[in-house]
Amino acid sequence: MLVPTLVMAALALTLLYIGYSRGQGQHLVGLKSAWRMTLQVLPLLIFAFIIAGMIQALIPQATITKWVGGQSGWRGILIGCVAGGLTPGGPYVSLPIVAGLARAGASVPTLVAYLTAWSIYAVARLPMEVGLLGPRYVLVRLCSSFLLPPLAGWIAMFLFPF
Repeated sequence: MLVPTLVMAALALTLLYIGYSRGQGQHLVGLKSAWRMTLQVLPLLIFAFIIAGMIQALIPQATITKWVGGQSGWRGILIGCVAGGLTPGGPYVSLPIVAGLARAGASVPTLVAYLTAWSIYAVARLPMEVGLLGPRYVLVRLCSSFLLPPLAGWIAMFLFPF
């Protein structure tokens, strides 16, 4: 985590310097915007980290291994697809959950299926999608992409064994 943190810090400080150098207060506008986003996202981030930690603490590793571990095969992939599709929120919610599952012993194919389903199925996003784009579009999108999360998990299981 150190290298990504350093890269993000360097990028943030560079952009802050550029905004300051322009002399029009753009750095302050950017900092105010960053603060507003922090206040919006921070509660979700905290709860996502709590969920990730509680998965590790409450679910015995033997249970994780049995249901979504390295030997779970298609069962783990399908569980990952369902869980990913039902997970609401952005990457600040799903990625800490995936990290917690990985630390608890979930397999790579399960986690690949989870993240792919989270981005494709996105059940929590469906009402907005239907409202903005119409039910026909949503049905076509879901039908045409429904097999992608299990396929991604299968590819991870057979082409990239860990």
